Amino acid sequence: MTSNDRPLGDRILAALELALEQQHLDVAEHLARALEETLTRFGGPDAVDHRELSTGMIQAFDRLEAMRKEAHRLP
Repeated sequence: MTSNDRPLGDRILAALELALEQQHLDVAEHLARALEETLTRFGGPDAVDHRELSTGMIQAFDRLEAMRKEAHRLP
């Protein structure tokens, strides 16, 4: 699969992982919101999303949460 064939969510996840590696919290926050949007964009406002998050997405969201806690010195 070429990079142009990759779904948008996969591209955003790759960018999110890079932002997390480089400790860019503000950018990671924006990318996480964009990733959430790509996961929920189909079906309208009352739709229920039955798709499961990939392991990579779960790990990225966990890393983002840890970065948030560190930045705000939360337990």
